[in-house]
Amino acid sequence: MLRRVYDATWGRIFALGYDFFLEQMERKGLRDMRRELLSAARGRTLEIGAGTGLNIDHWPGQVDELVLTEPDPHMARQLHKKAAGAKRDVDVIEAPGERLPFPDDAFDTVALTLVLCTVPEPEAALREIARVLRPGGRFLFLEHVRSQEEGLARWQDRLHGPWYLFGDGCHCNRDSLATIKASPLELERSERGDLPGAVPLVRPYVSGQATAAAS
Repeated sequence: MLRRVYDATWGRIFALGYDFFLEQMERKGLRDMRRELLSAARGRTLEIGAGTGLNIDHWPGQVDELVLTEPDPHMARQLHKKAAGAKRDVDVIEAPGERLPFPDDAFDTVALTLVLCTVPEPEAALREIARVLRPGGRFLFLEHVRSQEEGLARWQDRLHGPWYLFGDGCHCNRDSLATIKASPLELERSERGDLPGAVPLVRPYVSGQATAAAS
């Protein structure tokens, strides 16, 4: 009972403070990284785990239709507010990445940023992404990941529990690139680096593009 109360209370606080928590990272370069990644989006586009809507202003004009999904009710509340004030039409749907309410081959582009760390079943979410993408469609991603440096990776393991509670379900030590490589999607390119302004536990990142295999 106490755990449920904690989760609900902290989840509400975390959603309200999410933009503030990320502001330093956004100012130091994460905002530009989002914009560069999403510039490759085309056609009917889906963003999974859109959170509070930090990507809304970064989608290019080549996106004909934009659909955002978010399963967390507290995050979704903030997302609905930003979508209502957006300069473009945005559809917001409250749904988890593991169970997307869309038919097969429904989108030209699917994107997510800083999401696979929190998705309860990332393998299932990636299978869903492959399902809803049209053959040859693009999957764009930017994720903080397990460090390739053994020392930092050990600290990510040691502090995983406290970070998981603070980050409202965020896993600081997931090797999301390996999960993407093992998925039905075909990895085309990826690059690693350090998220600007991030604390060490979530500083290592990977970004890139994959495609849906032809039917």
